[in-house]
Amino acid sequence: MYNINNTPADLGAQHSPLPKGCPQDGVLKETLQKDIIINGTTLKPVPIIRLPYQPRLKERAKALRQAGNLPEVLFWMQVTKKQFHKIDFDRQRIIGNYIVDFYIKQLGLVIEIDGSSHDDKQAYDKRREEYLISLGLKIYRITVDDVMKQMDFVMMGLEEYIIKEYGTQLS
Repeated sequence: MYNINNTPADLGAQHSPLPKGCPQDGVLKETLQKDIIINGTTLKPVPIIRLPYQPRLKERAKALRQAGNLPEVLFWMQVTKKQFHKIDFDRQRIIGNYIVDFYIKQLGLVIEIDGSSHDDKQAYDKRREEYLISLGLKIYRITVDDVMKQMDFVMMGLEEYIIKEYGTQLS
């Protein structure tokens, strides 16, 4: 019989008793950040909790993901589903009033693939880069030519950069 004075924990205990050792009032779910290890080097995560987000760019970011220019798609195929050292990459991530090609939240790292479409936008790119850096982010740039012609070199370069910038030294 239902009693209005019962707490949710009491109600659950009537139907599905908790195993021994479990707190009766439940637990807080915490997301544990696992260490990222590349070639034996443990990376130090960068705790960038929240980034500015411009909701009006959501449809544009979605369209960019769906259109997918070839170099970005090829790079994405290398990193999607945590294939690159089990690191989670976001594609076409909105940060403030900008959409970046790729973003690694655990590291606060933006990855940009620069091609001919970027050649005439140097002032825009400079403002954008300054803004991203002001948020505490780092930016790693890759050329379209490198992605198209030497993907292994691109992935090795990214790996080396991440180890250099985020690797912890054991003393």
